Amino acid sequence: MADIVKQILTKPIQLADQVIKASGDTSSFRQECLEIKVKTEKLAGLLRQAARASGDLYERPTRRIIDDTEQVLDKALTLVFKCRVNGLRRVFTIIPTAAFRKTSQQLENSIGDVSWLLRVSTPADDRDDEYLGLPPIAANEPILCLIWEQIAILCSGSLEERSDAAASLVSLARDNDRYGKLIIEEGGVAPLLKLAKEGRMEAQENAARAIGLLGRDPECVEPIVNAGVCSVFAKILKEGHMKVQVVVAWAVSELSAHHPKCQDHFAQNNTIRLLVSHLAFETIQEHSKYAIASKHGMSIHTVVMANSKSSDHMSNRSEDEDKHFQSKISHPTGNDTASQMHNVVANTLAMKSNAPNVQLQVDNSKTNHKNTKTNQNHIHHQNQQQQRHQVALTGTSIKGREFEDPATKAEMKAMAARALRHLCAGNITICRSITESRALLCFAVLLEKGPDEVQYNSAMALMEITAVAEQNSELRRSAFKPTAPAAKAVVDQFLRIINKADSELLIPSIISIGNLARTFRATETRIIGPLVQLLDDREPEVTSEAAIALSKFACTDNFLNVNHSKAIIDAGGAKHLIPLIYFGEQMVQIPSFILLCYLALHVPDSEALAKEDVLIVLEWATKQNHLMQDSTIENLVFEGKKRLELYQSRGSKGYH
Repeated sequence: MADIVKQILTKPIQLADQVIKASGDTSSFRQECLEIKVKTEKLAGLLRQAARASGDLYERPTRRIIDDTEQVLDKALTLVFKCRVNGLRRVFTIIPTAAFRKTSQQLENSIGDVSWLLRVSTPADDRDDEYLGLPPIAANEPILCLIWEQIAILCSGSLEERSDAAASLVSLARDNDRYGKLIIEEGGVAPLLKLAKEGRMEAQENAARAIGLLGRDPECVEPIVNAGVCSVFAKILKEGHMKVQVVVAWAVSELSAHHPKCQDHFAQNNTIRLLVSHLAFETIQEHSKYAIASKHGMSIHTVVMANSKSSDHMSNRSEDEDKHFQSKISHPTGNDTASQMHNVVANTLAMKSNAPNVQLQVDNSKTNHKNTKTNQNHIHHQNQQQQRHQVALTGTSIKGREFEDPATKAEMKAMAARALRHLCAGNITICRSITESRALLCFAVLLEKGPDEVQYNSAMALMEITAVAEQNSELRRSAFKPTAPAAKAVVDQFLRIINKADSELLIPSIISIGNLARTFRATETRIIGPLVQLLDDREPEVTSEAAIALSKFACTDNFLNVNHSKAIIDAGGAKHLIPLIYFGEQMVQIPSFILLCYLALHVPDSEALAKEDVLIVLEWATKQNHLMQDSTIENLVFEGKKRLELYQSRGSKGYH
């Protein structure tokens, strides 16, 4: 850095010396040239002072100011040379007096710019408390110089000043996206990351918040990632204070939401595991043993499969239990009355100790069982010691995290779920890592018992995971196998929300159930009915998503389409769909029409379809241009009509 700045300053210093020398040997305008000489000498002194302090100078404003200064000195030298001309050439050389006034003012501005550069780059301990003000170069773009000043403080200020500077950048980035781009272009990311690593808690929060706001512009995320944000954030998520970790998790969600290409960078830095560990903390038992499945450990699915026979369907919770849990969110597993959800969690996790033959060789089972028992006794003794001794609050220890206030813990879970939602969106590798961990169990517990924001972000994360699973049969089979207790717990929560049908979780739950349509067996009778009920007198958004989800059950790609189609008809689906097709909004009409076509295609001999004159409805729909714009729909209607005509005749009843 110092060598670069010295190189930048070399030419303007040489030009200044030339101007000073030429100004003393002029044949005309001697008074004006003398004034130029005085100001150039002052400027040359400041430039040499800058060269001596090159190691402390902030490069971005240095380049801008020195470039402008170099141009001013070049013009001044040209003007002075004209004043040295003698003889006949002097007669034909016209030098307006205004040129000297303009050059003199430009030199004065350069002196102000270089003086400001020296003051703003001075370390905090050596700087007076006077207000730095704005340099003349800021006349056209004052915000740019304000950003320079804050970044310079980030580079050379005290910890308190650096924290305030980061807060100022947060304010600027929040106000205007263009200011965010300027902060990145002027080199603000590196000092912000340095502050996030080295600063106190408030400074780290400000730095992480600034980086998250800068990441709202997709074009800005890549330079932030290239600056090393992933490793810095991973370290904070592992060792930082929980209040800082909350902001970091939010920043991760912002970066990954606006630039999905950074998902893998975060995954490579262990961010997924760390976020799920925060999600699992005080949510399920043995949170400290959370790990992404690897060849050295048993995956959660091995445990779940081994325990599938011992799991039961989860029963619905009373409203009193929900209210009680919201006031005691920190320990859902610590309630005196154990729920079925927690039985699923406990039974699943207990398999590691109850089934040693899953992981170990049979001939060593006795020895390992003895060692396990000894280890359990040792852990129990340690837990008793924890209860007798209060420990200091630190971010690096789970013991310390237990003493955080409940609001901070809840916010941490909400932001961890939000980050996981955006990290797993469309990413099969990350979705596989999440589902092979205990995250599904965590999401199931939090959907049932968490505060509103935690529930919403958990539902949205599951929606993204199921969307990927819908497109990937391997993930669908491994993560959402019908016999897996974790998957059943998640589905049970979705069904509870759909049956209740009065929360903001309803739409993501409907979408998730639709995404999992190909995982349900024909004997699973709980799913179709509640979805069909949502077709009756609901908000257009809810009705539309319910119709789309049911279409995924009845579509040709679903192996059990006939069974599901019959279930939809038996639940009264056709009766609800026909008014929606005739009188519904367009966002409801099209998915309802597609669903009715699938029902006609797969169950053409249904008496319910004949009773509702579905053939007439399809014929009417073919004459509606807005319903027939897609060639896929045209083919579907044609096939459905052809099948219906084999079993039904045109009746006289219909809507006109």
